[in-house]
Amino acid sequence: MLNIQLAAKYATAIFEIAKEENKLDGYDKDLAKVRADVFAIPEAVKFFQNPLVPQSAKKDLLVKAVGKEVSATVMNFLMLLVDKKRIGVFCEIYDIFTSLKNKEQGILIADVTSAFPLTKKQQDALTKKLTTLTKRKIQIRTHKDASILGGLIVKIGDKRIDGSAAGKLRALLSSLRD
Repeated sequence: MLNIQLAAKYATAIFEIAKEENKLDGYDKDLAKVRADVFAIPEAVKFFQNPLVPQSAKKDLLVKAVGKEVSATVMNFLMLLVDKKRIGVFCEIYDIFTSLKNKEQGILIADVTSAFPLTKKQQDALTKKLTTLTKRKIQIRTHKDASILGGLIVKIGDKRIDGSAAGKLRALLSSLRD
């Protein structure tokens, strides 16, 4: 619980800076780059969470990994996280930052699960349809789960639309039992 509270404090700080500088999308892109290039690697996460690793080694790795690819402000933010021994909760900070950014920009996240990867054309059509239905900007995150057999499961906030073949089979089975 304490880690989430700390992450929220840092996420709010970088969000406020990004908002003030009118660079929400730019900072989001930079933070996403750090997450993808550094924190998507389990060994790197362990490295940054290890209190025995010197802070200078953590800073050096960040500079080598993303130093030339992110803004100076984001790089300074990462160095601050290392100095304050908070770099270990970077992923939580990024998730909270993204939520704040999406709320500010009126974007809803739709988690879409399919049995097979969706093509770009299918993703675009689904985004357009969901935008029309919700009357809000939609950003989709795709997930693959072969157990649903076919169709889609769409989750937006606390709403869930199960259009999967497995869901329809469960519904049919349930109706036959009644």
